Amino acid sequence: MINYLLVAHIVVLGYWLGSEFVINSTYRLVCYAEDMPFKQREQLMDHVMNVDQHVRYALILQFSLGSMLAASYGFIPGGSSLVAGAAFFGISWLIFTEAVHRLRKRPSGQILGRIDRGTRYFLLLIIFAIATGMLGDTWPMPSWLRWKLVAFGGVVACGVGIRIVLSTHFRVWARMAEGSISIKDNDAIKQTYVKATSVLVLLWIFIAIATFLSIAKPA
Repeated sequence: MINYLLVAHIVVLGYWLGSEFVINSTYRLVCYAEDMPFKQREQLMDHVMNVDQHVRYALILQFSLGSMLAASYGFIPGGSSLVAGAAFFGISWLIFTEAVHRLRKRPSGQILGRIDRGTRYFLLLIIFAIATGMLGDTWPMPSWLRWKLVAFGGVVACGVGIRIVLSTHFRVWARMAEGSISIKDNDAIKQTYVKATSVLVLLWIFIAIATFLSIAKPA
């Protein structure tokens, strides 16, 4: 069982990074395609949002699989019950995330989106509480795993940071969709891409650190 979980954990990492590269590349095209008819740019932006779902799936899968592995190795209490619980939680979270995406243009979707953003902050609190020993201080969790949690928390924090940066994009984009497209608006969209990519690079660094800790397992 553990070997299957490990393989899935590795596969999801590749899936995650691949999705990030596709999103960033396509988003850059959207931001710099000033000569492209806006309708086509809008279609590409919708594609970016659809692909962005894969990153969200990967985050949920990594968190769930990581929890299942930690319980299987005995690093956190709960054993097989926690493994089953983490699997159920992950599936429920995936369904919720898909609902947020599909309903994002409706009033109910806006409410679900706020709940979704709130869960990220709660997740960060849990991750750092465990990593620092404020929660689970007596658990037989090795120090490298606690540091990996810090790195994973950094990944989640960067994801939140990218959302905050992109708030400028969506505000300007809504104005452009109404027909008010200016050089200033296009420049603002480009600047948003640069800022979001900067945070994304930091996110990749945190993923690299987490991967190193998983392989090296330093004392």
